[in-house]
Amino acid sequence: MNAPVIYLDNNATTMVAPEVIEAMLPFLKDRWGNPSSIHRFGGSVRRSIEHARERVAALIGALPEEVIFTSCGSESDNMALKGFFAIHGQQTRIITSTVEHPAVRNTARFLKEKGASLFELEVDGEGMLDADQFDELPIDEHTMVSLMWANNETGVLFPIEEIAEKVKNRGGTMHTDAVQAAGKIAINMKTTPVDMLAISGHKLHAPKGIGVLFLRKGFNIEPLIHGGHQEDGLRAGTENVPYCVGLGVACELAFTGRGEEEGRVRQLRDKLENALLASCGGAKLNGHKEWRLPNTANVSFENIEGEAILLHLDENGIAASSGSACTTGSLEPSHVMRAMGIPYTFAHSSTRFSLSRYTTEPEIDKVIEVMPGIVETLRSISPFVERG
Repeated sequence: MNAPVIYLDNNATTMVAPEVIEAMLPFLKDRWGNPSSIHRFGGSVRRSIEHARERVAALIGALPEEVIFTSCGSESDNMALKGFFAIHGQQTRIITSTVEHPAVRNTARFLKEKGASLFELEVDGEGMLDADQFDELPIDEHTMVSLMWANNETGVLFPIEEIAEKVKNRGGTMHTDAVQAAGKIAINMKTTPVDMLAISGHKLHAPKGIGVLFLRKGFNIEPLIHGGHQEDGLRAGTENVPYCVGLGVACELAFTGRGEEEGRVRQLRDKLENALLASCGGAKLNGHKEWRLPNTANVSFENIEGEAILLHLDENGIAASSGSACTTGSLEPSHVMRAMGIPYTFAHSSTRFSLSRYTTEPEIDKVIEVMPGIVETLRSISPFVERG
């Protein structure tokens, strides 16, 4: 099966950058030594891992020793929440939001079943979280606040720096799922009092199967995986060397190219978004107009099913995604759309277009060309539209 001609689903996963593949290949062919071995063949591999760690650290303004390699963002989130709970037990208080990714949402609810207290904060109609409400919340040394930096569906950015200051000033612990944010916006752990932060490689042009947990120096959690000494004893198991190296290169590319993400990609996103809102009747933006990732546009088209939109886009060689999930034969809006209070006539058609640095203007022009016709066709046969 051929890949889609126009790929606008980069918040789901990204293509692996050619530079990343090139950097990984030697560790799949010739440099296959175990980095824990004492001989030079293994020692040279160890140095490559540490160089990758430095590259990841540079992207987020961290120290190399604060970077723990994991398999993915979900593992990093689980490691943070469960590692905190393992120390604080049933005194644990978790504060999160109603729009979190399942990696945090379901983990927090699992820990609630084990005895933790759980508070899920509401967002407003634009998907924003009010930082002032943290002034009234019960926060102490047994409290972990776990919030995504950027929402995967809408791209909305939470005020993590401001919230982290409030949490730390009252003795709490701050964790953020930065899976969508890393590489797209500036992140600096030197000036942001976050204790733990999750990254996933396949969201920034590294392969699937590699991630990172930033763990601030001096902060302790219980490991998820016990065994050997790897990752400073916090994540046992022989390192996935090619993928660590690949993530390091991807982070360096993201660091040097972030200006393009915030410039050219944003301009393409705005061009697409403005055109759809102007040319497609009953179109609505989901999420805050300004406080968003530069690559993400989530648009609803009143009285149309999201799944039908995606199928028609796919027929035109365009890959996007929906905020809806098909369950037991019925199409229901995502928990993010429901938490934002988006009316059902819009929520079930939410369509996410997420760009990357590889997205071109002719590709955006093609989407702008075909989308009005798709909307008109589907609305003409929609069961939600009343007809005389």
